[in-house]
Amino acid sequence: MTIPLNPIFVAIDTPDLAHGIALAERVRSHVGGIKLGLEFYLRNGAAGFRRFDLMGLDLFLDLKLHDIPNTVRGAVGAVAPLNPKYLTVHASGGPAMIEAARSRAGEDTEIIAVSVLTSLSGDDLAQVGQDADVSRQVERLGKMAVAAGADGLVCSPQEVKILRDALGDDPTLIVPGIRPEGPTGDDQKRVMTPIDAVAAGASKLVIGRPITAADDPEKAARTIAESLKAS
Repeated sequence: MTIPLNPIFVAIDTPDLAHGIALAERVRSHVGGIKLGLEFYLRNGAAGFRRFDLMGLDLFLDLKLHDIPNTVRGAVGAVAPLNPKYLTVHASGGPAMIEAARSRAGEDTEIIAVSVLTSLSGDDLAQVGQDADVSRQVERLGKMAVAAGADGLVCSPQEVKILRDALGDDPTLIVPGIRPEGPTGDDQKRVMTPIDAVAAGASKLVIGRPITAADDPEKAARTIAESLKAS
């Protein structure tokens, strides 16, 4: 198994800028990047994002944009000067929306399409009128998104091998739902350990609460990073 160069992205899912920076400073030596989500960005905006840019790590701006193509094109253009390494849109927005996002993103920014949220099960999909077979829905959306110009996909660990088999080695696969000791009873329904996710073909691992909610976030991040190096 080949481990990607420090695949861990710690999820800073807090609107508190000072707390987010403190967390990132504690774990920065043991992770490869930082994920900043909607909750953070709505409170702190571009100025808050730039505070993390000073740490010298890859930054993942996880906004999950989903709107008509023209609006998404404008939204991507608005954040393009921040030059995030990764920027998310919802694959379910369709090919025209994904093409619009790719057209306005900078050359160094990868547009990453979110397939099916890791909080959703087959029953959840059925209730909103989608294919209740999660794997089939993820594969369908993944193929469409990559064909429309997405550089990569967000998927749960269980769908990594399916997407690798369908799309090959090129797309970046960013994988949340990572739990070092398996399921924890939180809102993530499709989870896997870091080692197993990388073995399946994950490019990057998004890890939030197992690190940020730990009694010692630095130790938690270091333990996960060392487990990957040792595998």
